[in-house]
Amino acid sequence: MHFLVSGKSDTGLLRGNNEDSFLTEMDLSLFMVADGMGGHAAGEIASRMAVEVVCDHIKRSQKNNEPFLGAYRNDLSSSANRLGSAFLLANQVIYQAARKNNDWQGMGTTLAAAWIPDPDNDRMVIAHVGDSRIYILRDEGLKRLTRDHSLVEEQVEQGLISVKEASRSKVRNMITRAMGQNQQVNVDLAELIIMPGDRLILCSDGLSGMVRDHAIERIVSKSERPEQGCDELIESANQHGGRDNISVVLVYFF
Repeated sequence: MHFLVSGKSDTGLLRGNNEDSFLTEMDLSLFMVADGMGGHAAGEIASRMAVEVVCDHIKRSQKNNEPFLGAYRNDLSSSANRLGSAFLLANQVIYQAARKNNDWQGMGTTLAAAWIPDPDNDRMVIAHVGDSRIYILRDEGLKRLTRDHSLVEEQVEQGLISVKEASRSKVRNMITRAMGQNQQVNVDLAELIIMPGDRLILCSDGLSGMVRDHAIERIVSKSERPEQGCDELIESANQHGGRDNISVVLVYFF
């Protein structure tokens, strides 16, 4: 499967520093977005740890037959289990680092990742923790592949508030699951078949919280190259207030 990829991060209009991290590892066909949290720039440290540990684990596991962390899921491929194992390792690293450094206490991060284990194959595995999102754009339109681990998402699912009310909620940034917050973390894993023409979007909530899904779809479908799409998505998020750091990775398959 051939693809073009681009990633970009922006501080936004209200934040003093950027606690997001992203990764586009072409040699591994591995793509990630992380949105950190914590004082003394610890959020930036946590998000960077997350993407680096996951990437390093995937690289090592391709050379060495390392044991899997956590329970092996027989309903998923070994590659999906490997990505889940990398998330569990990153969670442990961040959690232990926070316990050893007072300035880092309470730090954590969201993490969304997409990985094509075999470039000659059309299968992709995805994993996520938190409210950073993964979308796919196909002929039938934009589809969100991840479920936000957030309070408002739970409220919407329970019918307590509408999607429109969730977008205005004062607790819309309150996540219920994050990397590094606890010794153990549940990782959502899935697999899908990629087709030529697909466009993959990974983003922090600095984009999804500012730009509606239909606008994301319009921008990505009209942009000819992923670099252009990243620029236009970030510009749109800032035009709508830019209240948070904004990170986006676009992958165009052909």
